[in-house]
Amino acid sequence: MSRRPLAGLRPLAASLIATAAAACVPHTPRPTDKLFPTSPMVIGHRGAAGLAPENTDAAFKVAADLGVAFELDVTLSADGVPVVIHDDSLDRTTNGAGYVDEALWANIAELDAGVFLDAKWEGQRVPRLEDVLRTYTPKVVVNIEIKSPRDDKPPWEVARKVVAAIDAAGARDRVIVTSFNPYVLSACREYAPDVRRGQLYGRFKDADLKFYEKWVLRNLMLNSKAVPDLLVAEAEMLRPRYVAKMKDRGYRIIAWTVNDPDEMKRVVAMGVDGIITDRPDMALKVLAR
Repeated sequence: MSRRPLAGLRPLAASLIATAAAACVPHTPRPTDKLFPTSPMVIGHRGAAGLAPENTDAAFKVAADLGVAFELDVTLSADGVPVVIHDDSLDRTTNGAGYVDEALWANIAELDAGVFLDAKWEGQRVPRLEDVLRTYTPKVVVNIEIKSPRDDKPPWEVARKVVAAIDAAGARDRVIVTSFNPYVLSACREYAPDVRRGQLYGRFKDADLKFYEKWVLRNLMLNSKAVPDLLVAEAEMLRPRYVAKMKDRGYRIIAWTVNDPDEMKRVVAMGVDGIITDRPDMALKVLAR
């Protein structure tokens, strides 16, 4: 998960009243039972970021070997390839530098995405979304978080490319598409209305957003745009009454990102349907107890 600026949502001030009115439109989330073989479901964060380099094949294999779903992050390269990486830039998690959307896929594919964590992971690469889906959706459900395009770029291209990768892998019934950006989810709905969508949100405490933008997003005032089937909420904001209210409305509730055993117990006691965690191995043990 990320608290970085949510590009594509501005300007909101002029449309705030219209947005609030649109939020009153009735919405019935669709069934997601096939995506949740167990409840609560454990979902590895960026594969299994506490056990292997995030968003790499090594991390995805850890999650799949544990038999749990996993989440990953997607943005586009300069030539429009859906790249599995969390940040806008290559700097933190690879031996490259610069923005992902300014680099060609052929160059990104040559970078090392493991040594940033430990030398023993040298040789891990930045994956393509399509390759990950082909390998792992026959085994587990994959939660695709689509990052907001930089510099207020429109969301249509990244949504179209992600849906094309899903279709190339034949994985529409084995994925969940999520985003902090309701307009990204709206674009996904246009290209693949049958794919289940999840609205990511939280306190947005550290996000570079205006107070009214945080309020709109935190209170799901753009749900009529995203039309989500699941709500993927920051764990710290969840309370029993809130979870019960949203579940009564038909939503599945997934909590992010929960790495402390006591916090896992707290959100499970509320009745959440899923836990996103860097340590899926720990979550399985907590749930077993």
